[in-house]
Amino acid sequence: MARYTGPKARVSRRLGTNVFGTKGEEKALERRPYPPGEHGRTRRRGNVSEYLLQLQEKQKARFTYGLSEKQFRRLYEEAARRPGVTGENMLRYLELRLDNIVYRAGWASTRPQARQFVGHGHVSVNGKRVDIPSYRVRKGDVITLRDKARQMVVVQWNRDVLDRTPPGWLETGDEGLAITIRELPSREQIDVPVREQLIVELYSK
Repeated sequence: MARYTGPKARVSRRLGTNVFGTKGEEKALERRPYPPGEHGRTRRRGNVSEYLLQLQEKQKARFTYGLSEKQFRRLYEEAARRPGVTGENMLRYLELRLDNIVYRAGWASTRPQARQFVGHGHVSVNGKRVDIPSYRVRKGDVITLRDKARQMVVVQWNRDVLDRTPPGWLETGDEGLAITIRELPSREQIDVPVREQLIVELYSK
């Protein structure tokens, strides 16, 4: 997949939120809380078009979870076909990605790092090695770190220093080295600052 490899802080400043979750982005947003570019500081904020707002929300979600435009569009179309609220279905599918589970578990400091862990084969689902970051877990699945990954310094550092508490729909076991999908996440349990209805409106045109 052609994932984004450009300047992360630039994307976060344009969208007004820490998209990738790095400290560099936080510092950039504190120092320069306005869009990038020559006219970023003086750009008018009042007359923002409806389309721009919708596009920004889509980009927030896409960059946050690390999807390409094609992947994101396919995921939205699947969410629209399923029963229930399309926007909530879409966010639920994003949360159920394997790389996001690794991030939520606190094993990785950011979603891009979680994506790398999965891609390098450090994660198992129900005892079987899975190296596809977009793999969608299901209720009852058990996600574990493989033996080699448990000894990695970066994993131990993330667990000790980040001390991230998994959301309520995940159940921790094996001293924090195993995660069980206790239930599918509800909208209230997804803390990503995205207005999903604007994304639905964008794609419904």
